[in-house]
Amino acid sequence: MNKYKCPKCGFIYDDEKENILFTDLDDNYFCPFCLTPKKEFTLEEEQPKKEVVEKRVQISPDNPSIARIEEKCINCGICKNICENVVGIKYKKEDVLQPICINCGQCVVNCPTGALVTKYNYKKVLNYLNDTDYIVTVSLAPAVRVALQEEFNQEAGANVTKKIVTALKNLGFDYVFDLTFGADLTIMEEATELVKRLKTKENLPMFTSCCPSWVKYMELYHDDLLNHLSTCKSPIGMQAAVINSYFILYKDIPKDKIINVMVAPCTAKKYEINRDEITDMDYVITTRELAMMLRECEIDFKSLEESEFDVLLGGGSGAGDIFGTSGGVMESALRCAYHIVTNEDAPVSFYDLESVRGNTAIKEAKIKMGNYDLKICAVFGMPNLEKVLKDMSKYDFIEVMNCPLGCVGGGGQPLGVISKMTDDRVKRSKGLYNIDSNKKIRVCYKNPDIINLYRAYLHYPGSPKAHKLLHTTFNHDLKLKYFCKK
Repeated sequence: MNKYKCPKCGFIYDDEKENILFTDLDDNYFCPFCLTPKKEFTLEEEQPKKEVVEKRVQISPDNPSIARIEEKCINCGICKNICENVVGIKYKKEDVLQPICINCGQCVVNCPTGALVTKYNYKKVLNYLNDTDYIVTVSLAPAVRVALQEEFNQEAGANVTKKIVTALKNLGFDYVFDLTFGADLTIMEEATELVKRLKTKENLPMFTSCCPSWVKYMELYHDDLLNHLSTCKSPIGMQAAVINSYFILYKDIPKDKIINVMVAPCTAKKYEINRDEITDMDYVITTRELAMMLRECEIDFKSLEESEFDVLLGGGSGAGDIFGTSGGVMESALRCAYHIVTNEDAPVSFYDLESVRGNTAIKEAKIKMGNYDLKICAVFGMPNLEKVLKDMSKYDFIEVMNCPLGCVGGGGQPLGVISKMTDDRVKRSKGLYNIDSNKKIRVCYKNPDIINLYRAYLHYPGSPKAHKLLHTTFNHDLKLKYFCKK
């Protein structure tokens, strides 16, 4: 099959398209546009197909966090630039066995065409809410409460916690819990672990372990440093473990009849709950997914009244709220660690630790804690972490978050104007600090729900029972799944 071109107007006669060979046409054939006779047409040589340079990130079909709508993708390369230069995923193509992703979703929030999307789980959650055979719990992460309203054209940073509780109850959840309870529990265990390491001087500096993207990054690129990670599960892991042991025992709920859901600002939590050690959380929905649920169920968020969390796993301290922003986990842990070391409440300066607050990617400080002089660091973004790792031995405690400004900048948060994202993150962060400063209880060890949990079930922080339920190990062999052996 050949193509013939009219020399005057450029019309192409395609043998295959027309189903009649050009050479079989009558000699009186003329160009249908400019009437040039057939004899003046020239044979058009087949042009080699141009190779399309793949500028975008590769996504595995079984990625639990993100997917691509092919029709919307313009191969602009922004996602790959974000992945390599902002998130910090660097690899040689010939070394990779499958697409590398730490599931953070920063490619999604920066995609200009909406081609990259979160993998949604909210439809499955709605199905369970309509099934009376199951008890469905939901836990609300801190960063969601200062961001959800953006989906309904309201300002970022306002505290809409109690309206979200009402929204979740209207959706049909049987129990609505505050994940700051899990955050307080994490700090009880993590601060205890930090003090123990300071005493033994083993595996210092200690890194926080609550960001699943960061943990996966460390398993992939720095598995030789995994003993420096805190062994604590993240708040989602701890909360789910307590629900599926202590809570169901107290409420006499069969384990096969409870479904646990988390509302998170984070797409990596969808990956985290598939890890072997996190077995008690069934579904994660993002801030954006919750907004979709409310719209589909025709719940007018703006008009909702306020409600309180359910008891038993209801409350958290102000220290639990600031988990959602960079530096917050460290600040929370130090408030508790100070009490463990000195048996006194931390000084006022520990409740407004400006040195580890703000939008700076690497924040450092020196603090006095009893007999200890600690050098601490809070960092977000893996390229920034790499700078810290070059001289990590000078620190005692390092908090690491993947997303810009921490969870408030997570991949599951509302999608706004890309140029205004930094301002929105800062507003969300300030909103969490305002919640903390206005709470009566600002340390985990004074949370009555936490006190009761240890008295009735866990005994004491770091106990054998607490360690079995709330601590974990990490995957030293994960990189073998992604990289060729050298």
